[in-house]
Amino acid sequence: MRPARHPVVLPLALLLAGTGTVASAAPVGAAIASVHQASAATGHIDVAGISFSYPGLNAAAWILIGLALIGAFAIAVALRAVLRQRGAYRRFVAGLEIVGHLREDPNVLVIADPRPRAFCAGYLRPRVYISQAAVNVLGHAELQAVLAHENHHRRVRDPLRLACGRIFSQALFFLPALRALFGRYSDVAELNADGAAVRSVARGRAALASALLTFDASGAGISPERVDSLLGQAGGWQCPRWLTSASLFVLSSLTAVTWSASHAAVVQATFNVPFLSSEPCLVMLTLVPLLGCVTILALFRRRVREARRFQLLVAGELG
Repeated sequence: MRPARHPVVLPLALLLAGTGTVASAAPVGAAIASVHQASAATGHIDVAGISFSYPGLNAAAWILIGLALIGAFAIAVALRAVLRQRGAYRRFVAGLEIVGHLREDPNVLVIADPRPRAFCAGYLRPRVYISQAAVNVLGHAELQAVLAHENHHRRVRDPLRLACGRIFSQALFFLPALRALFGRYSDVAELNADGAAVRSVARGRAALASALLTFDASGAGISPERVDSLLGQAGGWQCPRWLTSASLFVLSSLTAVTWSASHAAVVQATFNVPFLSSEPCLVMLTLVPLLGCVTILALFRRRVREARRFQLLVAGELG
């Protein structure tokens, strides 16, 4: 069984992701660099007898600020996705009941699970996990094929690659090809791991196929492409050319507009504290009570949540 084709999938996805990240961050930096300090306020507006100042922007600055908001949103989505991925992984690992190490391979952790399962988890130092049910059901050759499959995922750090793919696909939402490319890489990663298992075990094709049937019977689900690959039939996947072309067009347009706007954008503003007011003391006197109310409300909501958790805990203990 040969390694899966389409070696260009991951490099193309990473190229688009890296270029998209730079294109998202560039307007933010350019917008900050376009701000120039003015000795006096560039504009004034009176509200209820209070004079407020505001910065002066030309048309290019408004365009650049719009692009910067998109870039800042993409960065915020990426940070949120990183935190969610990290939290989900920690909860997943914490929920595993580890019963020991596999006798055939001490680096493999055995978990208590009535279903036949085997997977690789972890980002910087991935580990291979296998359920006790899989150890009991699989024969020696089948078990070796499964371990070779998961160890391939561990060596190339597929969990980290797939997590990065999910993060980039969510953050760089304006590049439609990313989701398709990283989704394809997920399939290719399984095919490559199957190939490694077949090559490392005697009669590996039959052993891996038997193991996959065991996992499929437990409801794990096996993709038809993996079955076709074990039968020696090549897959029919094609690169999403239209999505890739659209993504490249978006990147080139974003880069061109950012470059043009950054050269013409001018933002004149004062840096009084607070930024928008020509009477900072008055505004600060207004903000201090408001911030105090917000803090008190946040503390009150926190106490209410703690009280509810305590009530649920007491109710569970009494029940």
